[in-house]
Amino acid sequence: MKFSCRKTTHVGLLLTAVFIVLAGSGLAMAQDAPATAVTDLKSETAYTINTLIMFLTAVLVLFMQAGFAMLEVGLNASKNTVNILFKNVMDLSVGIMLFLFIGMGIMYNGGDNPYFGYSGPFVTRDAQASAEAGSWYTNTTVTEPSSTGYSNAADFLFQVAFAATAATIVSGAVAGRMKFGAYLIYSGVLTGLIYPISGFWKWGGGFLNQEGFQDFAGSVVVHGVGGFAGLAGAIALGPRLGRYVQGKSVPIPGHNIAFAALGVFILWVGWYGFNPGSQLTYDGYVNAEATSYIALTTTISAACGAIAAMTFGWILFGKPDVTMALNGTLAGLVGITANCDQVTETGSIIVGLVSGVLVVLGILLLDKMKIDDPVGAWPVHGLCGVWGGLATGILGQNLPEVNGETLTRGAYILVQCKGTVIICLWAFVTMAILFYALKAINFLRVSPEEEQAGLDLSEHGMQAYGQAT
Repeated sequence: MKFSCRKTTHVGLLLTAVFIVLAGSGLAMAQDAPATAVTDLKSETAYTINTLIMFLTAVLVLFMQAGFAMLEVGLNASKNTVNILFKNVMDLSVGIMLFLFIGMGIMYNGGDNPYFGYSGPFVTRDAQASAEAGSWYTNTTVTEPSSTGYSNAADFLFQVAFAATAATIVSGAVAGRMKFGAYLIYSGVLTGLIYPISGFWKWGGGFLNQEGFQDFAGSVVVHGVGGFAGLAGAIALGPRLGRYVQGKSVPIPGHNIAFAALGVFILWVGWYGFNPGSQLTYDGYVNAEATSYIALTTTISAACGAIAAMTFGWILFGKPDVTMALNGTLAGLVGITANCDQVTETGSIIVGLVSGVLVVLGILLLDKMKIDDPVGAWPVHGLCGVWGGLATGILGQNLPEVNGETLTRGAYILVQCKGTVIICLWAFVTMAILFYALKAINFLRVSPEEEQAGLDLSEHGMQAYGQAT
């Protein structure tokens, strides 16, 4: 059958008319739609975006466990590889369960006491709905969306990854001579009690937060706690066999610098979950801009930390040392973590450069005091964590309000000093008590014979690389 041009034109006109009518009807329906429907759609979209991005950043922070494992393995003797890997696995596994039952309820208890509280186990839910709210949660209580603007489940994953990070920092400081059972006890206490309590003081709305103390992503709350807990452990344990002979320092080189470098690169990537993820809400151009700016300052500080540590170490030792540069990178990341949201680009350069110098000085200080920290956990996380807290007061652009009044720069610096000292002392003193209590019952350090054989064989009965041929 053939159609004439005229008939074809008539059909086209008819279809066009129908389209116009339908479009007009749709526009009218959209105009007549209640405003709440549009608002609900926007809220649902924002909730979805925030939840999914928070989940992805939580995965990035969890992946940092692999970075810590590779760094610690690389900078230690091969005979302790299994032990280090095992500790990292259990830091995360034990930490998740203890934070689920105890830590989360302490850190975000919602109570009136500014020093301590406990709201109960499991992930807190805002409201309950009927079982019909979602078949995916069959025969279980279903919850409405959290009022925070993101899923409580995603929030728990993000928060527990931070708790595990604080615990894992200590692993490197005590490597090569601590009993595995003693380490599990330490890890549980830190993740379940020590970290959540001081975390509540800032992030849970406790007394330090009320006084205006700022720590955006945890230079002090996470890294300071881990660093000073590691320092307490290193002191209580004493140095590894052969580390100091007749008062002289004898370096024990790591067995695989490639692993150490890989670990630092993994940690650097993971830090984009750690710092930008701490923005918590990411929908809208303001939050998107803030999140990307945080990534920018984080990157700048890490680069400057590596450059400063390399240069300063080169001047002191006559040759560039890659391990100094690697620790300098981490130092820059730690230093910027508290203030990545509020320093200028120039400020992030300053934070990174100072961090790089401090980590080298910290390593030399520990060596002078004959404190054996195989991976430089305290110089990187403890010392530079302190610097991050102080730098927030010195360079931060967002002066906090307390009781309706904006703090002066001087008052802000004093608040940052107070909060940093309190949290770091809390971690150091409580962990020193635990470590020395374990030492008193002879449950802290392995025997010299076991240490000489290596913890892989003496503690776990296996070798990471198989039998030598």
